[in-house]
Amino acid sequence: MSNFEYIISSLPYLTTDYKYEDGQGFHTVLEEIKENLGEKDTESLDFLLEGFEAKNLGADYYARALKSPIRFVREYFRFDLNLRNAKVRYLNRMLGRPEDMDIVSGKGEEHEQGLDIDGYRFSAGEFEEKNRVQNALESASLLEREKALDDITWEKVDSLGTFHYFDLTAVLAYVAKLHIVDRWLALDEEKGRELFRKLVQEVKGTFKGVNYTE
Repeated sequence: MSNFEYIISSLPYLTTDYKYEDGQGFHTVLEEIKENLGEKDTESLDFLLEGFEAKNLGADYYARALKSPIRFVREYFRFDLNLRNAKVRYLNRMLGRPEDMDIVSGKGEEHEQGLDIDGYRFSAGEFEEKNRVQNALESASLLEREKALDDITWEKVDSLGTFHYFDLTAVLAYVAKLHIVDRWLALDEEKGRELFRKLVQEVKGTFKGVNYTE
């Protein structure tokens, strides 16, 4: 059985000065979380982690994600699919290629004819963030573009985690944000530390009375 309250209350202690402690990293933090997750919840977390690897993000993976019984997984990867295809279409326009070249269309090794999920032909449904994503992609600065896209993703995760405090969704949302933090610690340490500070404050707001050191 998962001990969600313990997991959430412990999360702010996993770093020092908003950086990983010596010998720690994204995966060691995950192991600490998994120690207190039940088997089924661990499987859901592992599925989310699969989606952080670009090599896994084919049509068949998205098909499984969009049929997941876990709402956070469905909606996160619905957004991720739209975001991925928006990036590909933007690059295609910049390179003068057909706009829909290389987008994830719903066809794959297991699904040759495309998919009809939740009434959508693998379009992932309405893309509410479309205009903001388009504006971000048009930024001249690579770092500013990545920051803007990650800000949009962070807000999406926030919306999916609303009113979830001590449950699987809260853990998945935390890990999704921690993945963004981890990427920025490698790209830009100052930005990474800023994001982790924000994440710690969010957890502090969730679990009243937790002592932590800034």
